[in-house]
Amino acid sequence: MPSWTATRIRTLKGASPIVCVTAYDFSMARIVDEAGFHLVLVGDSLGMTVLGYETTLPVTMEEMLHHTSAVARGVGNALVVADMPFMSYHSSISTALENAGRFIKEAGADAVKVEGGKVRSRTISALTQNGIPVLGHIGLTPQSLLAMGGYKIQGRKPAEAKQLLADAASLDAAGVFAIVLECIPSELAREITAAVSVPTIGIGAGPHCDGQILVLHDVLGLHGAAAPKLKFVKQYAALGKLAKDALLNFKQDVEQGSFPSAEHSFQ
Repeated sequence: MPSWTATRIRTLKGASPIVCVTAYDFSMARIVDEAGFHLVLVGDSLGMTVLGYETTLPVTMEEMLHHTSAVARGVGNALVVADMPFMSYHSSISTALENAGRFIKEAGADAVKVEGGKVRSRTISALTQNGIPVLGHIGLTPQSLLAMGGYKIQGRKPAEAKQLLADAASLDAAGVFAIVLECIPSELAREITAAVSVPTIGIGAGPHCDGQILVLHDVLGLHGAAAPKLKFVKQYAALGKLAKDALLNFKQDVEQGSFPSAEHSFQ
């Protein structure tokens, strides 16, 4: 069992900032864990960052199980949360239970993440009542991209803000251990954070949440020249450029015959 459990993370509300990031493979998961993060999310964002899809919608259960297993093997202390992909929990509660159970039993996840508010509360209640910790997710929910009409800030209109407050309360009552708030106004995030008993984790939701999460590739600058420009992202490194420069140097050494040298050859 990891040092950081869903129950322990829940106790951090109002006490200490919760630091989270996504990861998609063993080596990066190990680095994230060594850095002391509380929570590692195997996000369905791997559809864009790793698999080359345009959205998260094509991501399958098998792809998520594969990457979650790799991350779980690299993590010893952080809570590993698996993103339940599009249509893996929508059709019925029994389907949701079966698929969430696979993440726990087969992939080694410690919890799952489910998008949606009140409409998902019965499903989430069933999961939590069967011993599966759930991280909620409201605001901009990428699996609802088509219905939302694109990646848009949510909750600016009074009716939308009221609905998000009701959604957060519903998830709290359903037993989630925390709620991701994505791309909503910071003052609304402050209001939701004060209204619920569980921690809120923001991504594009301002500074008033109980924790923050970003996509690993955005934090480390792994997108290369194709890096998206997102207002809520702070890039802490430019590893894409460093990797390209290193590869160009390797290519040049091979082409010029300077690698492998005697130092890198067996005698």
